[in-house]
Amino acid sequence: MKLLTVTIPCYNSQEYMSHAIDSALAGGEDVEILIVDDGSSDNTLSIASAYQEKYPNIIRAIHKENGGHGSAVNTGMKNATGIFFKVLDSDDWFDETSLKKILHLIKYVVKESIPLDMIISNYVYEKPSLHKRKSINYKSAFPCNKFFTWDDVKHFKMTQNLLMHSIMYKTKLLKDCNLQLPEHTFYVDNIFAFCPLPNVKRMYYLNVDLYRYYIGREDQSVNETVMTKRIDQQIKITKIMIDSLDLKSISSKKMKSYMLQYLSMMMIVSSALLVNEGSPENLAKRDELWKYLKNSDKQVYTLIRTQKFGLPLQFKSSLGKKVIISGYHFFNRIYGFN
Repeated sequence: MKLLTVTIPCYNSQEYMSHAIDSALAGGEDVEILIVDDGSSDNTLSIASAYQEKYPNIIRAIHKENGGHGSAVNTGMKNATGIFFKVLDSDDWFDETSLKKILHLIKYVVKESIPLDMIISNYVYEKPSLHKRKSINYKSAFPCNKFFTWDDVKHFKMTQNLLMHSIMYKTKLLKDCNLQLPEHTFYVDNIFAFCPLPNVKRMYYLNVDLYRYYIGREDQSVNETVMTKRIDQQIKITKIMIDSLDLKSISSKKMKSYMLQYLSMMMIVSSALLVNEGSPENLAKRDELWKYLKNSDKQVYTLIRTQKFGLPLQFKSSLGKKVIISGYHFFNRIYGFN
């Protein structure tokens, strides 16, 4: 029985994928590593196949037609046999000591038959070009090193949203809720970290810096210029999240509060990028996005609009636009994603 499935989506990743794979191999026989080649045109599949040949009890190389990051994650979920499921992007890596601690926890959970839906750990922004490193932890949001429910959750800072980097779900939970990420679309990690949450009842926060998130490539999807070019995909993801949020079905007040905060962040990023670009077309898209939210759920619209950043995001004067852009760059410095 594999304790953890690690899915590594790869597209033309020959230059850096080995680092990701080697870091996951630190888990040994307890880990199943699925290297999903998403229709690469370089040597990605050859490298994946060589790893499979060398580690046949740990690694599976899966080739598929190109469908984008979400499609590769879907393939990983479909083929996963591990008790828990984790995504590791091909240009990122695990801290090996932290991985072993998490596997020790899963062993204990399995041995004692403890119900657990999600494991949370820290992630680290790695920006080698500027010799910068920033760890995002959840010590002020969650009880450390213990099992807990949403009722035990404390206050989330704006920097403490749960991201794909920081979470691993029980595989059965993902399959039971039939999570399917859209193909040929960027930013699907937001759906992965958001839509399954109403199914998560019991969690565990391990205060270790597991995920090392490389940042700084010019073509990276979170680069501001790239995000602006792909703003329609950002809007698409935000709308999917809007459609998935049903406050009436969520009994936990703290879960409601957190999911509203996450959706607020998505509205902030989308609105600010559209205003920052400044064309009449993109300003109209900003207005249409807020209209979409209002028509979908007036309660959610009102709750987000009345939060600190909600109303300013809809300003239409030149001064209002400057406020939005300044706020976005402040927000960007907090997250450090460009």
